[in-house]
Amino acid sequence: MPNPDPVDAEQDLIWDYFQNEAPESFEGSRARLRHLAQKLNRSQVVLNIGCGSGIFEKLALAQGVEIYSLDPSERSIQHLREALGLGDRARVGYIQALPFSDSHFDVAVITEVLEHLSPSVMVAGLAEIRRVLKHGGRILGTVPSRENLKEQVVVCPGCGKRFHKWGHEQSFDAERMQRILAEHFDAVRIVERAFISWAALNWKGKSAAVLKLMLWKLGVHGSNENLVFEGVKSDQGSARK
Repeated sequence: MPNPDPVDAEQDLIWDYFQNEAPESFEGSRARLRHLAQKLNRSQVVLNIGCGSGIFEKLALAQGVEIYSLDPSERSIQHLREALGLGDRARVGYIQALPFSDSHFDVAVITEVLEHLSPSVMVAGLAEIRRVLKHGGRILGTVPSRENLKEQVVVCPGCGKRFHKWGHEQSFDAERMQRILAEHFDAVRIVERAFISWAALNWKGKSAAVLKLMLWKLGVHGSNENLVFEGVKSDQGSARK
């Protein structure tokens, strides 16, 4: 496993905390993860990059999917091995050096991960995803849509350092996402949509969510939406130039 750069190390600290000390923080992602899990088939071998609290792994296992998981957090991976019986299918590592053999997976899932990476690590990671996918395999994932990074900047009261409160390094719109993925995959498809995890909302939140869904169905897009993307490894050899 490669040594993380300083940005990776900071991200590791953020997500090791949320994944192990505050797993309830991932409950708001359940609708998004369920949407992605529904795109999988029982016969597929699937890699999930970035395990969160293990919600996606549980959904995939319930569908009979052969799920693998990768995450930098040793504690999170150990939890998946013990709680879900994943064994060696759950591994510690980084996207830019996936610890899996070539052409191993039917699908690679990467949801709410790319925005945490520097551009160079993202490109290396997409090349690695392409490497471990079978011919005809799919990349499937999400990123926040049109995020204004400055609106999420906070200041550490101890040291004064400014940082994005969720560790986001990049922002994406549909056009940029299309260009990035087309460098590595064919048949790229991107949809902007809203996900609502109703169980995590109080009545005020549910009222706002109903309005948000109505506007989304009318083609009016607001904040806190996601880009859902798919692409296919359909040509031979390395990524296209």
